[in-house]
Amino acid sequence: MNDEFELVRGSGNVFRDLGLPNPDLEQLRSILAAQIIKTLDTRRLSVREAEAQTGTPYADFSRIRNAKLDRFTVDKLMTILGRLDQQVSITVDVQPRPGSVTAMQASLL
Repeated sequence: MNDEFELVRGSGNVFRDLGLPNPDLEQLRSILAAQIIKTLDTRRLSVREAEAQTGTPYADFSRIRNAKLDRFTVDKLMTILGRLDQQVSITVDVQPRPGSVTAMQASLL
């Protein structure tokens, strides 16, 4: 069988690849939420135990586990990680998006 297919390389951000709004913000929130889940799993904390330790309502931990992150800000997720004794370090790199007018102008210089 000789099925032809097209290989498409992702940008490294699935939210951008899907054309969703605010892809960088969504990726950051997802990374932070994944770290919260990892911490809960590593410590074998139930959502009720996590609530007692952090003061964050158990329903919020359930939302995080179910990837319902629309009501969480980045600072809220970072605060939860801090209350779980995790240190968060974020590096920001700003550059023109590939294909943007600014990126094309910069390439001409």
